[in-house]
Amino acid sequence: MKSKRIFLGILLCLSVSFSCKKSNEAIIETVTPPVVTPPDAVPSLATVKTWLVDKNATDETASLFYNLKQSAKKNVLFGHQDDTKRGVTNATTQWANEQQFSGVSTTQSDVKTITGAYPAVYGHDFIHMTNFSTGNWFDYEKAIARTLTIEAYNRGGINTYAWHYANPVSKGNFYWSDSPVTAVNQVLPGGTANETFKASLKIVADYAKTLIGADGKLVPVIFRPFHEMDGGWFWWGSGHCTPAEYIAMYQYTVKYLRDDLGVRNFLFAWSPDRNFNSQSQYLTYYPGDEYVDLVGTDNYEDMKANVSPNVAATKFKIVSDYAKAHNKLAALTETGLQNLSRSDWFTQQLLKSLKNQNLEFAYALLWANTKDAYWTPYAGHPAANDFINFKNDGYILFSDKMPSVYKLN
Repeated sequence: MKSKRIFLGILLCLSVSFSCKKSNEAIIETVTPPVVTPPDAVPSLATVKTWLVDKNATDETASLFYNLKQSAKKNVLFGHQDDTKRGVTNATTQWANEQQFSGVSTTQSDVKTITGAYPAVYGHDFIHMTNFSTGNWFDYEKAIARTLTIEAYNRGGINTYAWHYANPVSKGNFYWSDSPVTAVNQVLPGGTANETFKASLKIVADYAKTLIGADGKLVPVIFRPFHEMDGGWFWWGSGHCTPAEYIAMYQYTVKYLRDDLGVRNFLFAWSPDRNFNSQSQYLTYYPGDEYVDLVGTDNYEDMKANVSPNVAATKFKIVSDYAKAHNKLAALTETGLQNLSRSDWFTQQLLKSLKNQNLEFAYALLWANTKDAYWTPYAGHPAANDFINFKNDGYILFSDKMPSVYKLN
């Protein structure tokens, strides 16, 4: 987490530099719908949509849910944050599709350079679109994110968006230590930041509606707001709000995007960090089945080189088992070993943690590459051959072997 914090902090600072209690008594909905087990036969789109948070989701979004659910029974898709946005060519040189650079191709990919194939899942972030800073870099970041998302969809890939959202009360950093101002209980109706929050959600919604693929269809997005809430590093995290306040905020986010703003191409994901050892602990901040399509977990600490793969796998099983029982998708939404200090980490740590508990994870996503903190190897790195072996394992699917996901198969 420390290395990811450094990456996000530097990224935010660089982007800017290159441009010139009274708590709300919100009603928390806790009704959980009956669990519906998908039939063996391919269901109709109308049936699949009854399983989703958004019953009026686009056909492509519903198809993505179903096909990921089916794929997870036998395979895990490989994902990479910012895969065509930024990367490294060696230990000291990085590249990025950012405004201050020129001539960087939107098809460049560290994963493809080493393995010959793009990842199946591309990670993006709403971090800049809803930032409270100003400058012409803002428009560029929105434009490049749109381009990379649409290009990923056009080649059959899957897009997921995290949201490192700046504190809407202080207008400061999303890290609590940088801007220790209570906000979760102020974004709900009646709170001082409700209008600010709604304006940010409208930016997200308006952007989502501009994601139009070459087929003329809205690009589906797995939207993952307010992640790692079981840790204290974000303003929405543990110690800075109650579970009830967090749940109310997550539910409000879903309802406002879906019901007030009419977003129809989102699957909603929820993912705490690694701080659980039972289902009850895992569900401490869970918004409820009516509000979540994908349950996940972020885990870096248990994936370090000196930790047994069984430690993470035991937690992964809790996530997977919940998804199986409640007709949800499951995923390892963030993971990685910084700078790959273990040369066989992919096959001996990541692969083993995914294989040994009969999991049904739709995908596993590694974090973004910079020269100071990279998570996939560059050419000549000691882990490059192991990464290729990982890619060639029949259990892991990259873009070249992933199924078609936007129509019912």
